[in-house]
Amino acid sequence: MSHNRSHFITRIALATAVAGMALIAVPGVAQASTGQAISNVAATRTAPGQPKFGEQGPHVVAVQQAIMRNGFTLRGGATGIFDKRTLAALKTFQKVVGLKVTGVVDVATARVLKVAAPSTTTQAPATTAAPTTTAAPTTTIPAVTYPLTAQTLPVRGNRGDSVRLVQNALKSAGMTVRGGIDGMFGSGTTATLQAFQTAKGLPVNGLLDVATASALGLIAPAPVAVPVAAPVAAPVAAPAPANFLTKLPVRGNRGDSVRLVQNALIAAGITVKGGADGIFGGATTVAIQAFQTSKGLAVTGRLDTRTGIALGVVAPPAVQINVFPVQGPCSFENTWHAPRGGGRLHLGVDIIANEGNLIYAVADGTITKTYSTATDRLAGNGVRLTTADGTYFFYGHFKAIAEGITVGTKVKAGQVIGYNGKTGGTNTPHLHFEVHPRGGEAIDPTSIVAAVDACNVTTPLPIP
Repeated sequence: MSHNRSHFITRIALATAVAGMALIAVPGVAQASTGQAISNVAATRTAPGQPKFGEQGPHVVAVQQAIMRNGFTLRGGATGIFDKRTLAALKTFQKVVGLKVTGVVDVATARVLKVAAPSTTTQAPATTAAPTTTAAPTTTIPAVTYPLTAQTLPVRGNRGDSVRLVQNALKSAGMTVRGGIDGMFGSGTTATLQAFQTAKGLPVNGLLDVATASALGLIAPAPVAVPVAAPVAAPVAAPAPANFLTKLPVRGNRGDSVRLVQNALIAAGITVKGGADGIFGGATTVAIQAFQTSKGLAVTGRLDTRTGIALGVVAPPAVQINVFPVQGPCSFENTWHAPRGGGRLHLGVDIIANEGNLIYAVADGTITKTYSTATDRLAGNGVRLTTADGTYFFYGHFKAIAEGITVGTKVKAGQVIGYNGKTGGTNTPHLHFEVHPRGGEAIDPTSIVAAVDACNVTTPLPIP
């Protein structure tokens, strides 16, 4: 139920944009009568302000996001590192749209990608430079170059050089990286991050958040609004690391995981008859029902993912969505990496629902790709919804795409984008739903949809 990658639509749209661009004037180069000299220079020279192979930073992120925005797959996502994967994706883009294949972000390529040179590349005249006599005192800390930024931090499921940077930083910090320095952000790297966070007194979530990345020296620390000469106050004790459950206890269970839930209920102001005795019986069930009622959650008495997150005993998912993607009634279970035909692995979650049930946009974004039974035998009818940070959601097996939904359509969370069906490689009506953080590899989406589970909601959502 994974889908083929096709650039058919992108080729048509971008071929039009490239038409007539054979001759591109480059400042400071005389134009030959045949136009060939200008073409050659434009195709080999990096445009002003654009990144070159091996460079890192926000200007690399802009190019990577532009490549993905045009429907091209970039393994690892927008890492901010102009590596071999970025070079290969750039060459593929140039080939498909009819540009000279150089792997260089030249003037023509930058124009088609619609990436402008950063404003910071414009330098002030030399005469406006501050005199050396006004230089900062010797106590000024020299500038440090950091390999990542808050916008390019990898997430679970990513692969590539940015993940290796994280793994090497963990190793340098004295941590043993489970699985080694393999460039894959999986369970091993997550567990090592949790161990590092515990050692540093940081919230233990297994995510490479800003605080953890800063502690690892991967991004610049947040500026401190204290004068250099001012005395440094004693550090404030960090809050105790959060203990998150990886397996949710059910009625009849006993032990520390149940006691953790009971203590969380008591901390939330809910009475647990019998106290935190570590026994999941009738008293705990009633207490969970009371908590669910107070939070407006479905009152089941079970510790589901939504209830666990609200209680603070379940870690929020790496990617959070605003709306459950399918109109109820429906059901789903974790089938991540279940084997499929042809040696494939399942890369999404299957939400079983009646044919014709409404399919919703899970977040605000843009439709960047559409699929049809005529062009994709596995995906059938479907769409790709991309958010502002490059994260995209793949929907497959629609009965039909909603009217007015096409490539380039801006949608709001909760907007109807299609109707549940069984097109493509399936005989059972369901939605195949994938999550690709920042345009990278797919990650297990089960906890992401479970965090907003609305399979019991059968009434259509109001128009956003």
